[in-house]
Amino acid sequence: MKYFIPVFLLLLVACSTKEQKHEPEPVLIGLDGTAYYEPLRSAEVQARLDSNLAVARSNFEADASEENYIWLGRRLAYLSRYKEAIAVFTKGLERYPDSYKLFRHRGHRYITIREFSKAIADLQMAASLMPANAPEIEPDGQPNQLNQPLSTTQFNVWYHLGLAHYLKGDFESAEKAYLQCLDVSDNDDLMVATADWLYMTYRRMNTIEDAESVLTLIHDNMNIIENDSYYLRLKMYRGLLTPDSLLDVETGASDFDLAVATQGYGVGNWYLVHGDTTRATDIFRMVTAGKQFAAFGFIAAEADLQRLLK
Repeated sequence: MKYFIPVFLLLLVACSTKEQKHEPEPVLIGLDGTAYYEPLRSAEVQARLDSNLAVARSNFEADASEENYIWLGRRLAYLSRYKEAIAVFTKGLERYPDSYKLFRHRGHRYITIREFSKAIADLQMAASLMPANAPEIEPDGQPNQLNQPLSTTQFNVWYHLGLAHYLKGDFESAEKAYLQCLDVSDNDDLMVATADWLYMTYRRMNTIEDAESVLTLIHDNMNIIENDSYYLRLKMYRGLLTPDSLLDVETGASDFDLAVATQGYGVGNWYLVHGDTTRATDIFRMVTAGKQFAAFGFIAAEADLQRLLK
């Protein structure tokens, strides 16, 4: 009997240890098979995101409206719970099958989890359903420094559709979407974001004159609130900045990882279209070694590496 208690305790400890060693599920799998997990956050940021999700869930439980489906999905996505967000948008579309806004948001998150064909299908559906001539300001889930929403639903549909085509390497389709996006880019932040991807699209199509014409849209007195990295990339394409200067991101910057992904991808792309595939590959690898696995530059670097390394 005197041996029973220690053995019993050992079994309890073993069971407890086994439970503690439960491995977290990846939030997505990269194009190269890399598993990515929910990032570590400061206690303050985690509390804010959790609180925002709790509010969105409470609102949804009180009223399962189209808007509350959208916000519940968006708040889940900000916590890197992308598959849950997609499931919420999907449920919302069962109830609101003509919701171009739900198609827009689900399409965005299909891009995040690297399901580009599904993203294209959703965003094409959104484009076919949305009112073309009545731009609707889209509320920000993560407000900028001025707490001023800058984009519209129409912009976001065309922008993400162009991106999904670009990531698949279908540059002709990307061009068509980005030209539509350019028509609804009604402030400098939207202009530089669209112009950047359209410029890169033309360079991939080797239509140099079209690419150069895009750069004429960019000038030195633009009022940029959010998209500094795109503005810097365009200045590099114009020859006003060196590629190395874009890789010199201030280490302590609050958006350091995002800037590395966004500016780094632009630099890698610059080397690629100038024929230096070795340097391009090195920089794309640098980008994909970073933390911002949901950033468009990170995903684009993954896609280009897949093509370069085949």
